[in-house]
Amino acid sequence: MHTLYGIPNCDSCKKARKWLEANNMPFVFHDVRADGLTEKDLRRWLKSVDWKILLNTRSTTWRNLSEAERDNVDKSNLLKLLTKHPTLVKRPVLESGSLVMIGFSESLYEEQFR
Repeated sequence: MHTLYGIPNCDSCKKARKWLEANNMPFVFHDVRADGLTEKDLRRWLKSVDWKILLNTRSTTWRNLSEAERDNVDKSNLLKLLTKHPTLVKRPVLESGSLVMIGFSESLYEEQFR
């Protein structure tokens, strides 16, 4: 079973969901805004991806942080920031066993699952 983390109105999340459905891949959708994220989730992902890839610096949430908060983000305080503001996670995150994929790319999904 795959878990897709994101928010329902995100275009990339919609594309990922559509691709998974079209390819008959069972998945559970985890709404990070409604359901939140845990440090355990984030630690698991950070074993596979660099923290800078996981952090969405193009989001509205990022732009709404104070300049001091943005300037002081690093690996040591990332978990606290992302659990407080889960929409700062680049979306979608697809987790399947030990596989963690950040963002949506049809070609990467096809390469991984075909």
